[in-house]
Amino acid sequence: MLGGIQARIELGPYNSHTHTISFFRENQSRFLPQHVAKNSSWSWLPVSRKNSAEVKLLEQFKRVPQAATTRKLMRKYLEFCWALPFYGAAFFHGQVEQPVRGLMSLVNHKDISVIIAINERGVFIIDPLECTLLLGLRYEDLSWDYAKPSTNDDPDCQTCIFLQFDAVENGIAVSKLMQIFSRQAAMMDALIAHFADQMRRRREGADGQPAEHIHDEPNPIQNNGNGVLCNKLSRLTLATFDEEGRCIGQMGSLSISY
Repeated sequence: MLGGIQARIELGPYNSHTHTISFFRENQSRFLPQHVAKNSSWSWLPVSRKNSAEVKLLEQFKRVPQAATTRKLMRKYLEFCWALPFYGAAFFHGQVEQPVRGLMSLVNHKDISVIIAINERGVFIIDPLECTLLLGLRYEDLSWDYAKPSTNDDPDCQTCIFLQFDAVENGIAVSKLMQIFSRQAAMMDALIAHFADQMRRRREGADGQPAEHIHDEPNPIQNNGNGVLCNKLSRLTLATFDEEGRCIGQMGSLSISY
C-alpha cells in the first residue's frame, strides 16, 4: 500500500501507456524497501509472476483515486506509520546471539545484527534483513541493565544491554533475559532511563500520588496480556527464570553467568 501511495505522489495519476509492469519492474527500488524489491540481477527478465513485487505495486498504484490530492496521500501514508509501535524512535545498531540448532549451526554459529528502536512507547528489536519485529516491550513491562566488559583490552568485547520481561512458557509464568551487544549501549541505557522516568512521572502526581488523568495515546499499543507486544522468542538466545528467580534455562553466553 505504501509503495503505491509513494508512486502516486511522485508519478501523478495512473497512465496506462507509461505506468506498465515493465516500468515498475525497472523502478521498483524507488518505491519498495530492499527486502521486498526484486533482485536487480533478475530485472532483465521480461516476465513477471502474478504475485511479483512489481505487479502488486502496479495494482496498488492503480487503486489510488484519480482525484486524490498529494496532501491527502501524504496524510494517508503517515496514518499508517503512526500505527507502527516504533514510529518516531531513535534507532541503534547491535547484535544478538542466535540459538544453536543442529550440528551445522554449531559450525556456522554467528551473532545476528539487529536494530534496536527506542521511543516513548518502549523498546523494539528488529531484524533488519527480514524487516521483522522480533520483540517489542513497553517500559512498564521490562527491566533493564547496562554492562561493560571486564577488560578493555579486547576490541571484540562490547558493552551490552540486558532486557528482562515476563512471559508464559508451557502455561507457566516465567521471566526471560535477553542480552544485546552494542557499542551504542550507553546511549540506549540513557534513553531508556529517560523514557522510563518520563512514564513514571506521567503516572504520578506532583506529590507522588497516582495521577488522576493520564494522557492516552492516539494509537495505543495492544499486547498479548503478558507484557510482550510482539515476540519471536524462538529466534532469540534467552535465559529463563521461574517465579522464585531461579534460572531454569539458559542459552549461549548467558549460560556462563548462571
